[in-house]
Amino acid sequence: MTPPLEIAANALMTVSIILAGRNNIHSWWIGIVGCVLFAVLFYQVNLYADVMLQLFFIVTCVIGWLQWRRGAAGQPLPITRTGWRSLVWIVPAGIAAVAVYGMLLHRFTNAYAPFIDSAVLVFSIIAQFLLMNRRIETWGFWLLVNTVAVPLYYSRGLHLTAVLYAAYWVNALISWYWWGVQARRAAAAAPPVPGTATTIADA
Repeated sequence: MTPPLEIAANALMTVSIILAGRNNIHSWWIGIVGCVLFAVLFYQVNLYADVMLQLFFIVTCVIGWLQWRRGAAGQPLPITRTGWRSLVWIVPAGIAAVAVYGMLLHRFTNAYAPFIDSAVLVFSIIAQFLLMNRRIETWGFWLLVNTVAVPLYYSRGLHLTAVLYAAYWVNALISWYWWGVQARRAAAAAPPVPGTATTIADA
């Protein structure tokens, strides 16, 4: 039988993730409550990296909520892309962090699947920072996180959580597309910047 704590945590996080995919600011405060419940749940099943991840999410949800409310120069924070130059160092740095943190968990704790658990932690942190800044690539990293998290949570008996993370995988794919549509619409609607018009002769 699925414990009430797992049901409540997943219900809140499902709402939060769906709202994030719809670019809705209420995603943040609902996510804070869901993260608190998940922190307790993961502690009970010895997924300590996930406990730390939830604490990180609580802090960054507060920051993200404030950033989205404040916007950019009085306007809503725009959806933008992360440059390839950034991704070239972000991904290897993430892999290295997984190896280091996984080794620490393996050596000093009784953590279950420490390296897999660490992968969920590290790449969720990367995805969260990108989400806070409304970067489209956040959804690519969430796809990776959900792919790893589904078998991890299922193996610990968190079957409802595993099923919902599989649904989050689908939501991330849809959200990736939807954010791209919104970004293109915003770019098309934006007034041209003086001095940057391209003529046929310039092309």
